[in-house]
Amino acid sequence: MKKHLLAIAVTALAAGSAFAQANDTLAKIKASGSVTLGVRESSGLSYTLGNGKYVGFHTEMGEIVLHDIQKQLGLAKLDIKYQPVTSQNRIPLVTNGTVDLECGSTTNNAARQKDVAFAVTTYVEEVRIATKASSGINSIKDLNGKTVATTTGTTSVQTLRKHERAGGVDFKEVFGKDHADSFLMLETGRADAFVMDGSILAANISKSKSPADYKIVGEVLSVEPIACMLRKDDPAFKKAVDDSIKRQIADGSLAKLYDKWFMQPVPPTNVKIGLPMSDATKAAWASPNDKPMEDYAKK
Repeated sequence: MKKHLLAIAVTALAAGSAFAQANDTLAKIKASGSVTLGVRESSGLSYTLGNGKYVGFHTEMGEIVLHDIQKQLGLAKLDIKYQPVTSQNRIPLVTNGTVDLECGSTTNNAARQKDVAFAVTTYVEEVRIATKASSGINSIKDLNGKTVATTTGTTSVQTLRKHERAGGVDFKEVFGKDHADSFLMLETGRADAFVMDGSILAANISKSKSPADYKIVGEVLSVEPIACMLRKDDPAFKKAVDDSIKRQIADGSLAKLYDKWFMQPVPPTNVKIGLPMSDATKAAWASPNDKPMEDYAKK
């Protein structure tokens, strides 16, 4: 009986420890000496070069955040594990503990804040339309009767439908499993346009076989704050992440990182994306905050 009670006590203690660590990422990182960074395979802010190598503005910024946390915890070594995520699975992988910090291209909105927390905004995105230069498409109204690609699980799906209802524009939607798949639909003629974050459109165009064949057109369909995502109710970890980002903003290193990934030639093609920092991103850095997309829409 004593053995049985001891086994129950040990199990309860282990469960309690696991529960505590689930809400204390810093303790989890310190105890394990490792951390898992959520990354994307074909986003404008985070993408893969193959062979397990992940790069991009948000990926490198996330690595710097984790190195700052390593120093804070006094760890001689920190093993950063990379977990590719998609638009569909990124939130579940954060909430279930698989991913500790996701720095891909996730919009901070009120609906997502019910499930996860966000660091301060590090990029303000403008959703636009990419099309072939010869398409004759120049605005949302020109999408009437066309086939439009977007990526499953993204806010651009809702943005498209909102404009469709408001403008009486009737188009067929097709969905890519990821951004590369959506761009491939445009490239191969299965879609007339691809609606997505401007950075994602620009990055996919720059990496295409013939960048001059494409253009980004039309009005800005929505303005969306992009931020790294982490588990809810973990204030110490959120503070550590936010403090690192604020430090990178204050000392100018984040601006240098932006220049590196958006204004200089980048791998694998060594083509320059050429997206100067927007006034909205500059404003977000000048007054760091974790406000959701809905607050931006009120402006």
